[in-house]
Amino acid sequence: MFANRHKQLKLLNDEYASERFSFTVLYGRRRVGKTTLLKEFIKDKPALYYLVTLESAPIVIKRFQHIVATFFNDTFLKNLEIKDLPQLFEYLAQKDFDKKLIVIIDEFQYFSKIDASIPSQFQYIVDELLKNKNFHLILCGSIISMMYEQTLSYDAPLYGRRTSAIKLEAIEFGYLQEFFPNKSTQQLIELYSVLYGVPKYLEMFVASGDIFENIEKNILNSMGYLYSEPQFILQNEVNEPITYFSILEVIASGEHKLGNIASKLGKNVQNITSFISKLIELDIIYKDVPITETNPLKSKKGLYFIKDNFFRFWFSYVLPYKSQLEMGNTKYVLEKIKENFHGFVAPVYEKLAIEHLMQRYDLLKCGRWWDKNEEIDALGIGEDHLIAAECKYSNKKVGVDILTSLQKKAEKVEYKFPVTRYVLFSKSGFTEELQKLQSEKIILVELI
Repeated sequence: MFANRHKQLKLLNDEYASERFSFTVLYGRRRVGKTTLLKEFIKDKPALYYLVTLESAPIVIKRFQHIVATFFNDTFLKNLEIKDLPQLFEYLAQKDFDKKLIVIIDEFQYFSKIDASIPSQFQYIVDELLKNKNFHLILCGSIISMMYEQTLSYDAPLYGRRTSAIKLEAIEFGYLQEFFPNKSTQQLIELYSVLYGVPKYLEMFVASGDIFENIEKNILNSMGYLYSEPQFILQNEVNEPITYFSILEVIASGEHKLGNIASKLGKNVQNITSFISKLIELDIIYKDVPITETNPLKSKKGLYFIKDNFFRFWFSYVLPYKSQLEMGNTKYVLEKIKENFHGFVAPVYEKLAIEHLMQRYDLLKCGRWWDKNEEIDALGIGEDHLIAAECKYSNKKVGVDILTSLQKKAEKVEYKFPVTRYVLFSKSGFTEELQKLQSEKIILVELI
């Protein structure tokens, strides 16, 4: 399904429409929809698509040779002995095209595992063969660290040669309705909390059945498609997966301070900082600081959270219960999930509330706020005012006591602007008493 990729598609089409040689680097985690985007882009254009596999260099080159030969219906090329990729691109560079030819190399990062010199060969291919030709070269990959090292970093052979780069993220929550047109907002929030916005995962849950049936079938089942997905992703990205797994499991269990994470692992903070930095680089975790901090990068109040909702779910309910799941005891783990599912969804609901405030009100920024004793789920900062918000994802209606508590906490925020609005988000609605207080300054929002 093609959803929420219109900006990226426009960029690719603009690149294609330019008169110059185009070179795009497209990267992002597995299953995020890179190939779907490329298929949509090339559906009305001449294109060569080649997926790199982990085989010997002669086999890989021969397969690419056959794709090129078939495209041009050139039996002579098909039987020719080609020793390296530059030879193939020399053949391509000699061709004339009425329309720009798109050449896509998917899973490009595997080339360096096959032959470490291939990224440097592409430097020659771009600089000497394609640069002034009617081509749009697209190098695509799903191992983010390797794609960055080979194409985008300062030391990469292809550094500075791209004309565009796209890091494809998970789709935004607002587009889930396209996958599940018949589901309620609550159901969509719960699905997003488990699967994030990864299209492939979402497509697997489109089939009939409630969310818990799908979780048991696709995630908890040791033969299920998603049972080992985070493990596979991490093992491809990092060299010491055990340490990364341990850090993520500790964060998923509720420890967010760096010192506490290190302590749980029996290590010094200095021993895990490089691992934390790598997980941030991979977009798996993020550092959060109170929204009022003037210098977030130097703030000592940072807390660490798992950004990817599916990773958070997996490290909360799959890895800790591997023994039971390997024995087929999915019902036991499913009951554990059901026991605290509202609590698991609540932090995601808070993030969606923050996004709602940013879209609805004229704010410069919005995020969580806390000090030693108090915490506010969302604090929006405008040009001359603040908005304070509380989010409750539970089966209980929100009452005046929650509003009063929020107002008291807001008084402790030390900032140059006053709080002018209070917004309360609730999954289960509001008491009549609170509804009577609703005004321009007290705003009630059911779900989002």
